[in-house]
Amino acid sequence: MIIVDTALAKRAEELKPLQVGLFGAGFMAKGIVNQVTRYTPGMRIATICNRTLSAARDAYHVAGVPDDMIVECTTAAQLDDAIRAGKFAITSDIQVMVEAAGIEVVIESTGHVEYGAKATIASINAGKHMVSMNVELDATVGSILKDKADKAGVILSGCDGDQPGVQMNLLRYVQTLGLKPLLCGNIKGLQDRYRNPTTQAAFAKQWGQTPNMVTSFADGTKISMEQAIVGNATGMKVAQRGMIGIEYKGHVDEMVDMYDLDQMRELGGIVDYVVGAKPSPGIYVFAEAQDKTQAHYLNYGKLGEGPVYSFYVPWHLTALEVHISAARVALCTDTVIAPIGRPTVECVASAKIDLKAGETLDGLGYYMTYGQCENYDTAVAENLLPMGLAENCKLKRDVPKDQVLTWDDVEAPTDSLSHALRAEQDALYN
Repeated sequence: MIIVDTALAKRAEELKPLQVGLFGAGFMAKGIVNQVTRYTPGMRIATICNRTLSAARDAYHVAGVPDDMIVECTTAAQLDDAIRAGKFAITSDIQVMVEAAGIEVVIESTGHVEYGAKATIASINAGKHMVSMNVELDATVGSILKDKADKAGVILSGCDGDQPGVQMNLLRYVQTLGLKPLLCGNIKGLQDRYRNPTTQAAFAKQWGQTPNMVTSFADGTKISMEQAIVGNATGMKVAQRGMIGIEYKGHVDEMVDMYDLDQMRELGGIVDYVVGAKPSPGIYVFAEAQDKTQAHYLNYGKLGEGPVYSFYVPWHLTALEVHISAARVALCTDTVIAPIGRPTVECVASAKIDLKAGETLDGLGYYMTYGQCENYDTAVAENLLPMGLAENCKLKRDVPKDQVLTWDDVEAPTDSLSHALRAEQDALYN
């Protein structure tokens, strides 16, 4: 953060703010626009690309941008003119934003797998660095997208503020201390795989979010996507299908003896979560010392006698932190979190209700499926259906409640970019 704020201060002093393009205008996007526009010298959300232009305009209004400073653009040239004039552009065309010369880095905030795939591929092809909040896309086809970004010479990164990026920041700190990470964990307040948009409607309304997004938090899909991308960024695996998911009301510091040390070592570390623990809604990393001298100084620093030591961050501040990632990527060429190659963890689709042949599966956080983590090798061996690709698949046979779906259970859509990318990823790594 010290490096990032110094880099942004330099841009502000030079009157050359970092020009950022933003995909999406929903709950998270509004927070990002407000944070950058009001409180981040040296950076501008210069453009919002959203399928509904009125929502993009509203996102700027929330941040206090007057309507006469907002310009609707249908070409990249118009968008560049708006940037030079110090105005704020809105567009519904992905290509218009990514082809604008003045945009230095883009943020993807939609959480929609298919749209996110289109936006990400367009950004890579246009030579734009991207910060992605779209863990759903990353967990599904992140490895192939990272491979394409590397070949194009651009950075594709996850973000600060969301649990995976916060875990990775802490993991890097622990590794810098010379310790060996054993577990990356996520702290949840609730886990109920059978929640749906009807049960979550009131909570969603309270916070101005969509019911299906809130449902994906409650039914375990979101946390499974998040921990899958942490696994794929570190090489860690899961201890069992669905993760262990201990329910514990105390502090995570008190959990250091609750995991199988030999299993964590054997798997090269695990990703997991806890329900009900403090500090919520934070994250934790468990690690071990590599010699007696390290252990001595860890004990001196009040972290205990080991062999497992607890490190944690008590918060993740989502939209208040995402802009930090844009500066890290564009000004410091630093990746927050990204796959390291062949996946190690998959988020697989499971039946939330009894499913019937002929039905078409709905999307993430809806009524028919929930996601849970499985080790990638097992998912491949059992031909399991990735949760991020379940939407719009047609069932070929009945699937009982809580059974994991396979590719053999469904007929997949043939006109989907995300499915095509997944086929390319499978061909590359299997």
